[in-house]
Amino acid sequence: MCVVQVRNKKGVSIMETINYVNTTYHDDIKEDVLSGLTASQKFIPSKYFYDARGSVLFEKICCLPEYYPTRTELSILRDAAPSIMHYFPDGDIVELGAGANWKIRTLLDIVPKNKLSNIRYIPVDVSEAALEASTEELLRIYPGLNMLGIVADFTRHMEMIPCGREKLFVFFGSTLGNFNEDAGDLFLKSVAGSLGEGDRFLLGIDMLKPRDILERAYNDSSGITAEFNKNILNVLNRALEADFDLDHFDHRAVFNMEKERMEMYLQANVDVVAEISSLGLTVKLEEGESILTEVCRKFTKGSVDRMAFNAGLNVTKWFSDPKGWFSLVEMERWNEGG
Repeated sequence: MCVVQVRNKKGVSIMETINYVNTTYHDDIKEDVLSGLTASQKFIPSKYFYDARGSVLFEKICCLPEYYPTRTELSILRDAAPSIMHYFPDGDIVELGAGANWKIRTLLDIVPKNKLSNIRYIPVDVSEAALEASTEELLRIYPGLNMLGIVADFTRHMEMIPCGREKLFVFFGSTLGNFNEDAGDLFLKSVAGSLGEGDRFLLGIDMLKPRDILERAYNDSSGITAEFNKNILNVLNRALEADFDLDHFDHRAVFNMEKERMEMYLQANVDVVAEISSLGLTVKLEEGESILTEVCRKFTKGSVDRMAFNAGLNVTKWFSDPKGWFSLVEMERWNEGG
């Protein structure tokens, strides 16, 4: 664990950041990449998209006309924010996978300025650079807001989130869809285990919809998603002393109807031989062979209800857009006593 003070341009300390990743990141990525690139279907975990450049590229994706999730979720959030914040006069807002600050600002805008000091915002993100950039901006917009940044992998470090205050956990962007079914169930159970009495969990969910809408969203005409996808190889090149040539791969994103999920690949356009020096690993791909970099599961109301129940969570509110393309689902820990 490393504790640092984030300072503004005048050198004044404005936020404390606790880093649980810097001492384990290198071991984690080595273990994950060795496992992924020696599997029968090669894969790289999607959490490694989000270095500083990947975070910037994803913000650009969120503004693309084909990419409906961000603007749809924001529109729902603007309408739902008064209801969500009505019973939250003070406590901690914990944002898992914080990234950019557009969505949390929608909730903070509801808080009266003279009440901001009662709120502590705790962004949790694996990218320290992205976290610091977004939170420094928040402190300029909301003077008096208390903040504690946590650089962590929320799939491994949920127990590091401070206890003792009422909490509203938020998990935007349908990031849950990036987990396979088993991993998603485990994550939701870890969230349920972190909720105390009166705590709530707000989950963004991308709903199942026609294939053409989904595939357009992940294959934008400007090529930014392709650039974002390939950037994960830059992360491996830098972190693991690898020599992947990005020009030897094409971006491919397709909807898997059977599994009700989008799948994003890097497909070799030539025979590829790449060395990963820090692993002592040679990676070979034949032309046409692919590396799975992301899955994005899509959900129905029934599948969300089942997931919540199995994790020990109870759905209390459901917010959606008129087309039913996206949803925000509010949950609490299941109270067996009624």
